[in-house]
Amino acid sequence: MPNIASSSSSSRRGGLWFWAVAVAFTVVMAFTTAPTPLWSGFAHHDRFSSLTITIVFAVYAVAVALSLFLAGHLSDWYGRRRMVALGLALNVIAAVVFVVWPELPGLFVARIVSGLGVGVVTATATAWLAELDAARRPPRGRGRAQIVAAAANLGGLGLGGLVAGVLAQSAGDPLTLPFLVLGGSMALALIAISFAPETRSSPPARPRYRPQRVSVPAGSRARFFAAGVGAAITFALFGLITSLAPSFLATTLHQPSRALAGAVSFAMFAAAAIAQTMTGARPPQQLLARGIPALLIGIALLTVAVWLPTPSFGLFLVGDLVAGAGGGLMFKGGIGTVSEISLPEHRAEALAGLYLAAYIGLAGPVIGLGALTQIASTRVSLLVFSGLLALGIVAATRTLLGGRGRGPRASAHLHPISS
Repeated sequence: MPNIASSSSSSRRGGLWFWAVAVAFTVVMAFTTAPTPLWSGFAHHDRFSSLTITIVFAVYAVAVALSLFLAGHLSDWYGRRRMVALGLALNVIAAVVFVVWPELPGLFVARIVSGLGVGVVTATATAWLAELDAARRPPRGRGRAQIVAAAANLGGLGLGGLVAGVLAQSAGDPLTLPFLVLGGSMALALIAISFAPETRSSPPARPRYRPQRVSVPAGSRARFFAAGVGAAITFALFGLITSLAPSFLATTLHQPSRALAGAVSFAMFAAAAIAQTMTGARPPQQLLARGIPALLIGIALLTVAVWLPTPSFGLFLVGDLVAGAGGGLMFKGGIGTVSEISLPEHRAEALAGLYLAAYIGLAGPVIGLGALTQIASTRVSLLVFSGLLALGIVAATRTLLGGRGRGPRASAHLHPISS
């Protein structure tokens, strides 16, 4: 397949391939949250606790972070198509493991393999969408690509729980069918993107391998760290909804339906995707300024809902939606910030750094919450988790909304954040 950067005919076909990559991105992210409404079923099947659920969940996040650190930047060297295909293939393998080995050891293996694949896909697909769109419509910039990438990421995360919950509630074999459906969808997506045009030319001399190192202009470091903090806080809340929220629903709120558990997860991510779409191409600072208060209000509503004398599912759902919208704006602001300050040859690397921060935020707090549920009630556990999360947001607000650093043209010198 010709490189899109050097073929005008490929550029004209960029629209079709842009949406093919967006669908593939959405499907693989949907697969990662498919277990959300099924955790209670797995726990009953293999007799393990809520702490074990959070550990299995967090192992996935650790695998994503490890993959981002080791391979998230490699598409800058080896090409976008090859790395996205690798990530999809790993997740197809994970789906097979879920089907043939539904016991606890198999869950660990499937989640680790899935996390390794997702770490490859996230930053690479985001960069690939930006480049496919720019090749087809260069005068219009990256606005649409950023919106679609963020919506595919968060929208996919929401769809996974909803699809799995509905299938588990209405069809037979609830611990198998969702993975067959989503695994088959990923296999089809893998075939489709195998024909998509490449947007990164191989460097004349391939650099010596090194793990992830985020390189941004020196004047933009503060903006990069602000984006990372926002992503970590947002994903910590998403981790709550996709790991232990079904348990909260079944016990404290007396709503045991698997379809409803999937719908609550979908509602949060759908609110995030809608908020991102409705804000168009607003500057990252404006997105963060709106996302922070919405996220704080949403966290407060989630907590109050379970602490009322009669816990309120309706209020919990409102908090779920408000927090989702706030998190979506924070995450979109982070993607916009990193895309704005990074040079093209380092864009996937910089985006991988953002996702690395997000998944570090996803893993640690959720394990802590799961451990807390072993010694305290779910209400107390949620109160402590929410309080710490709110304190983190407040402490980071000045950094998140601070002064603007210069963009990628401000300095010809790139400085590594980490190595």
